[in-house]
Amino acid sequence: MAGLLSLLTESWQSGEALARRLGVSRAAVSKEARRLLSEGYPVEVSRQGYRILPGTPLPHLFHPRGRLGRPYRYLGRVGSTQDALRAWAEEGAPEGALVLAEVQERGRGRRGRPWASRPGASLTFSLLLRPSLPLPALGLLPLLAGLALVEAVGVGGLKWPNDLLAPDGRKLAGVLLEAKAEGEEVAYALLGVGVNVAWAPEGAAFLQEFTPLSRREVLEAFLLRLEGLLPLLETPEAFLARYQKASYTLGRPVRVRTAKGVVEGLAEAVFPDGSLLLGGVGVAAAEVELLPLIE
Repeated sequence: MAGLLSLLTESWQSGEALARRLGVSRAAVSKEARRLLSEGYPVEVSRQGYRILPGTPLPHLFHPRGRLGRPYRYLGRVGSTQDALRAWAEEGAPEGALVLAEVQERGRGRRGRPWASRPGASLTFSLLLRPSLPLPALGLLPLLAGLALVEAVGVGGLKWPNDLLAPDGRKLAGVLLEAKAEGEEVAYALLGVGVNVAWAPEGAAFLQEFTPLSRREVLEAFLLRLEGLLPLLETPEAFLARYQKASYTLGRPVRVRTAKGVVEGLAEAVFPDGSLLLGGVGVAAAEVELLPLIE
């Protein structure tokens, strides 16, 4: 039976009313609700009837305020939103196409690390961009996405390049950039974002510890902020000045693990290609650990 998900709202509706609208039995509605739950959709069932968990970005409840986030595919269980969006991009999906999933069986972060999430409590999505950028400029895009995220939620700061940290240093969110090149130009970029909104794995933080924002509100605000910031890719100096204000990394001692070994020093600046200046040396891709401030 198709259609139950499209009828659910944040208010309770009786099984009888839903069955009548769908032209099926109440037993069929109950069976479909159980199937949706098994797929990871946050459907709530009680004596009051059925509803979707408040704050869920169902397509008919999600209202992007700009051009990003359209068209939109809301999914239950997938391998990863990055893989689903890549296939859609290869089919010709336009810039702004968005894939969001409640469950990722092979969700991944930077360097292929698994990304843990929970249906109804985490926000995991991928956004398609088709920027007119030369390949060297691509390095700023994940930093810009991190800035859009911190400005959207108003909580925490950024660990280079784009991890969103809570005020106490625990991780709130991460960004993964994967791209396809054609010659010296970017054909498309897949921006994968994972945010702990109402739950976090051990050692991490979640947004609702600090703000009442729902998953849908976070998504809508992020897309709008990102759209507003994208033109700054053409003026890296202006972007980096804004990024610096949101950074938890610049101006403090860090430990960086690179392919050539471990380096410690003061994080001094970010270059226009997105790399980090550390103790007079540029670092392009590495794991950063924030060290205690020296009194």
